[in-house]
Amino acid sequence: MSLEDLGTPLAEVTFCIVDFETTGTSSTDDVICEIGAVKVRGGETIGTFQTLVNPGRALPPKITVITGLTDAVLAPAPRIEQVLASFREFLGDAVFVAHNASFDIGFARAAFARVGYEEYRPVVVDTLTLARRLFRDEVRNFKLATLAERFGIETRPSHRALEDALATRDLLHLLIERASGWGVIGLDDLVGIGKLTGHPQAKKLVLTDDLPRGPGVYLMVDTNGEVTYVGKATHLRQRVRSYFGGDERRSVEPMLRDLGRVEHIETSDSFAAEVLERRLISSLMPRHNRVGRNRKRGTYVRLDTNELWPRLSVVMQTRSQGAYLGPLQGRHEAERVIEALHSAFPIRRCTNKIGPRFVIDPEASPCSPAQLGVAPCPCVGLADPEAHAAAVEGVLRAMNGDGATVVAVLGDRMATLAAQQRFEEAAAVRDRLTTLLDATRRVALMNALLSAGVFTFRLAGTTHRVDSGRLDLSHITIPPTLDLSDADESAEQLLIARAIQRACTTARTFELLECSGVWQFPIADLAIDRLPSSGGGHSDVIDIDDSHFSAVD
Repeated sequence: MSLEDLGTPLAEVTFCIVDFETTGTSSTDDVICEIGAVKVRGGETIGTFQTLVNPGRALPPKITVITGLTDAVLAPAPRIEQVLASFREFLGDAVFVAHNASFDIGFARAAFARVGYEEYRPVVVDTLTLARRLFRDEVRNFKLATLAERFGIETRPSHRALEDALATRDLLHLLIERASGWGVIGLDDLVGIGKLTGHPQAKKLVLTDDLPRGPGVYLMVDTNGEVTYVGKATHLRQRVRSYFGGDERRSVEPMLRDLGRVEHIETSDSFAAEVLERRLISSLMPRHNRVGRNRKRGTYVRLDTNELWPRLSVVMQTRSQGAYLGPLQGRHEAERVIEALHSAFPIRRCTNKIGPRFVIDPEASPCSPAQLGVAPCPCVGLADPEAHAAAVEGVLRAMNGDGATVVAVLGDRMATLAAQQRFEEAAAVRDRLTTLLDATRRVALMNALLSAGVFTFRLAGTTHRVDSGRLDLSHITIPPTLDLSDADESAEQLLIARAIQRACTTARTFELLECSGVWQFPIADLAIDRLPSSGGGHSDVIDIDDSHFSAVD
């Protein structure tokens, strides 16, 4: 069912309460011998279904003792194949309800599968789970008979299918009435309440009562009025309530313990919600957010083309003349990019400044890379100007996104190392190559976004406008108390660029409407073939993982 269906008010939901009597407890080895079902909507019964079923085998004595059914009683009954069509029609699209629903839904699916019906996947409500949560301190156990006696349910279960289904119907209505005190007003709430109400902070579920069932951003605010967490969701109410269920992250419990209120901002779609979430996180710095909270200082790889013998270095600014690759995600990434470029192109690595008046010291010794034969050293005259110029040109192409040469060179090197069973060295080469290609691709995406200028596009039916790499969110009502002036623009730009790239290269509906600049999406990914296995247990170490270069990034 869709999210809209799950958000249907309970008074408008059709429930089908089902009970089976069976020859045993295994849906694989045992079969149904009686079906009872009752359909209700808005508290009113709108139909019942009841039939005995000939199981085609002798009934175990213990089943006879429990149900009172005998082989003689079941012998004239129709076989399961004869009743399934009418039973499936009776079920329709109703919500499947049972007491210990895993048992009954298991037998239903097994029976439908045996006769070739398509897989039966209804929304399921388990009255046993609900009772355990809502009546946890009121009864000694949660058997249907115990609950019927404790709460005065008129129809008492008797281990006969229709009577048990009718008793479960009355129990369901009682549970819905009790659950309303927890803010349960829709089907999605009822499906999840079995997990939610067992949470130690479940009393704070009332803070989610006003959340809409649509896309947007939610803000967890503590008792001091500080925003402690920002998240996005396609279904705000369902997402926030899920924190009170199966979310076992260590940060969730203290966040809920300090929770004072939940604020929300509705958006037109999930894409706008994702961008707004990133903008809020980078501006507000909520203490429970990890992704997007800490900004990394811009780091670049620089090729100092103004020197006679250019070399690569890590810099934090782009003021000096030269070619730059970045911004990158910190010095460590920049250093690995340089290692990859050095591995593919033999340019100088020594740090001496070589100007027009540089004089070679006859007493100078070559640098370590030159001694190893992996780089020239013009400082001592061990360099060919033409060969070095060709290497510099290769570095420039790689920094501009043309990584074919790097892939070819390092791919051959990985294969050679693997053949020599030097797997750790092959893995190190692979990692350097991956880092370089990830970095150049990320920069290419950012450049493509900024080159587009001002543009509008339609994504999955929703129109958006981007100006200078920023998504126009002026149509969204953002509380004036939230100051977003200090948002991390580069992080938002990368998020938008990746989303557009993903939309342009997948089946998602994307349509460019207007563009004031140059449209370069989708950015072509460098085709990389998986290296042949070297044999042995370590062959996976040298395989290039295609996920590093996928459109999703």
